[in-house]
Amino acid sequence: MVKSELVQRIADQRPNLYERDVERVVDAMLEEIIAALARRDRVELRGFGIFSIKERQARTGRHPRTGAMLPIAEKAIPIFKTGKEMRKRINAESTKAESARALAEGPQSFLATSAVLEPPSATSVPGTPSDGEPAPSS
Repeated sequence: MVKSELVQRIADQRPNLYERDVERVVDAMLEEIIAALARRDRVELRGFGIFSIKERQARTGRHPRTGAMLPIAEKAIPIFKTGKEMRKRINAESTKAESARALAEGPQSFLATSAVLEPPSATSVPGTPSDGEPAPSS
């Protein structure tokens, strides 16, 4: 989903809001998150996730073609960690889909593909501990 699709979906769900107003709110929210990260602040949206910055140290890298050593400057990397509520909802959806698929296929398809364990037969391999003889020593 891209930003314009997000704006459209929100506007469709809330007919009392104009699409241009929804777009302004989404833009303002994203701009404020970017500004906070630029200030190296942490942005926490309960249930959704946490945006933060990870500082990467300056290091020496290698040019892939020539093999020459190159200095790589330090830089800030934006990090997003999902919130607990989001993880629950995402995993609940995948669990529901798997459960629905299993129900649609029915128990017979599960049983047909499962390996059935058979009890040991009376004619087992001689010299194995299962038939009462001691195991061969090595």
